[in-house]
Amino acid sequence: MWSLIPIAALVLMFALSAAAQPAGKIDPATVESYVKSAFGKAKDGWENRVQQDETQRVCTQYRNEPPAPEADKIVAREKTTVIFPADGKLIGDWKAGQRIAQSGRGGQFSDPPGTASGGNCYACHQMSPAELSFGTLGPPLVHYGRARKFDPDEAKAAYTRVFNSNAVLACSNMPRFGYHNVLTEQQIKDVVAYLFDPASPVNQ
Repeated sequence: MWSLIPIAALVLMFALSAAAQPAGKIDPATVESYVKSAFGKAKDGWENRVQQDETQRVCTQYRNEPPAPEADKIVAREKTTVIFPADGKLIGDWKAGQRIAQSGRGGQFSDPPGTASGGNCYACHQMSPAELSFGTLGPPLVHYGRARKFDPDEAKAAYTRVFNSNAVLACSNMPRFGYHNVLTEQQIKDVVAYLFDPASPVNQ
């Protein structure tokens, strides 16, 4: 019985030693090669989908929590990408915006040309109080326009956030819908209308 004690102590010592070792660091190049290989059957022109831009690279490096100087650089850089409508109108058709918010269609390389993408907004946000199913990754947007007194400057801020969320918050989880051409200019106007039109269900 006593002869088992040194063996048990030795096993415990090795276990504690293994637990104390830092996790192995994975080579970023290895990760990149695996990601690229997963898109081997994608159509031509999709190569850029697996290439990180500078903002994505920094956000990955800091696990979406960059230090303030880096965050400021991201916001400043991304603000320059936001393109506002030439006609100066930021609010479209809220009914179309509602359909866009409820649709998760599009964005796959198997989609036929001309497929209109949805915003899939309800995957992350509560919007209309009447909607029963919604995500909670993002903040609730119920009464969004009404709470902001339907201020045109607030509508412009919303357009900016939908177009490129990183122009407002560095390393935001929200997709950069306009920057990546997921939503068209008109679609973004319609989504803003869903948030800001007084007749929209969001504001009821």
